[in-house]
Amino acid sequence: MQNDTVKNTNNYKSLLVTIEQHVATVTLNCPEKRNAFNDEMISELTVAFEQLGANDNVRVIVLAAAGKAFCAGADLNWMRAMADYSYEENLADADKLAQMLKTIYECPKPTIAAIQGDVYAGGMGLVAACDVAFAVKIANFCLSEVRLGLAPATISPYVIRAMGARAAQRYFLSAEVFDAKKARQLGFIHERVSEESLNDVVATFCTKVVKNSPDAMKTCKTLMHDVAGQPITEKLIKHTVKGIADIRASEQGKEGVQAFLQKRRPAWQTED
Repeated sequence: MQNDTVKNTNNYKSLLVTIEQHVATVTLNCPEKRNAFNDEMISELTVAFEQLGANDNVRVIVLAAAGKAFCAGADLNWMRAMADYSYEENLADADKLAQMLKTIYECPKPTIAAIQGDVYAGGMGLVAACDVAFAVKIANFCLSEVRLGLAPATISPYVIRAMGARAAQRYFLSAEVFDAKKARQLGFIHERVSEESLNDVVATFCTKVVKNSPDAMKTCKTLMHDVAGQPITEKLIKHTVKGIADIRASEQGKEGVQAFLQKRRPAWQTED
């Protein structure tokens, strides 16, 4: 595969964006603020995932962070400004966060959270919106909103999907800090690894992902969103039947099956 590295593709102020060998890496780059987000970072994350999701050269997106913390939630200066917002301004502000999370969650490319440090409050939403999450063993996690008299409302759809409603009830209400081992037990992250091996583990996973059919992965993401938690009704069965028929009849579906039968690499692995 070609080595196609592009740095700071859109001159972001709070992010670093690189693309190499079909892997895009979006790095939260405000370590002095523990990568706490504000309206600028929210806007930039929305744009980055929209553009990378539409980039045919990108097959997987890694969400990483610089410094000791992955994301500490909301930036203090931003919170101070919000304290004076009207109700209408709070609605508009919360909607921007909600749309950013939705953009990550619905991104047509697989998304991987590479967690090198602590994840608090809104940062939990960032991790939960990604498809796969790897975290270092020393990382701590916390849904701390109730300590501040708030609730994790905007991130709740993603966090509840990621850890389950029963676990979410406990941690929404208690604001307890839990470690990576507990996060793994809850299913909030997929693997806990050493600090030294995080980059290698993520890179190895991405190497596997980029070999897969881009169209099939996009279909799988849509399938997960459509099927998860739904009762198995005749309507759902018909939906899944149509889904397999559509992908079998697609260009990449046909190519993949023919490549397997002919014992050769499919076109999406040889086009570079």
